[in-house]
Amino acid sequence: MLMRTDPFREMDRIVQQLSGTSGTWSKPSVMPMDAYREGDEYVIAFDVPGVSTEAIDIDVERNMLTVKAERRPVAKADSVKMELSERPLGVFSRQVILADTLDTERIQADYGAGVLTLRIPIAERAKPRKISIRGEAGPKQISS
Repeated sequence: MLMRTDPFREMDRIVQQLSGTSGTWSKPSVMPMDAYREGDEYVIAFDVPGVSTEAIDIDVERNMLTVKAERRPVAKADSVKMELSERPLGVFSRQVILADTLDTERIQADYGAGVLTLRIPIAERAKPRKISIRGEAGPKQISS
């Protein structure tokens, strides 16, 4: 149902985690995700903890889904001295190529507990359907 856009993206994510670098708008960090089919919907869940809904941007152009989010530092008073800071900050992004069998016009997005969940219906034209067979009406009777 979807294809990875860049085979080296996972390697970049690991290097960024190990080096402690933050994502920028020109080179965002990778956003972890799960994707699965649930009935007649395709579900994609992105981890974006600590990000407000106003800082999340979802865009679909043709079959390319792009999700971007930005986690900003928490505003602190001058008297606060940071002892430890491990939570990544900056811009996170993920691009996913969606199959033609998905209805991108009816994507639903929900956000809760730090997870952005997109539900994409399977297009009606892609669902299995019964094909009826037109047969002969039977032998014609000739009246004399």
